Amino acid sequence: MQAFQPEEMFVGLVALVLLPVIALRIVRGVQQGRLPVYRTYIERDDDRAKFGAMLAIHAATFVLMAIVAADLLFDLDLRDLL
Repeated sequence: MQAFQPEEMFVGLVALVLLPVIALRIVRGVQQGRLPVYRTYIERDDDRAKFGAMLAIHAATFVLMAIVAADLLFDLDLRDLL
């Protein structure tokens, strides 16, 4: 167990704040059938495989960000397991 490091708390809070943003993109993508990518959109009707891949990438990003936030905020030391 390490001493308290404020930069880890800050990064954990930033990761925690980003979670609802990513979740909103996933929910809107599923409901509306399109995901924003930079300045364009990927439509579900145009290319189902590409849409599914982007949705999976968004979901993986959400899960990884949640793990990072939990690790940094609650000092779970998950980095030591790797």
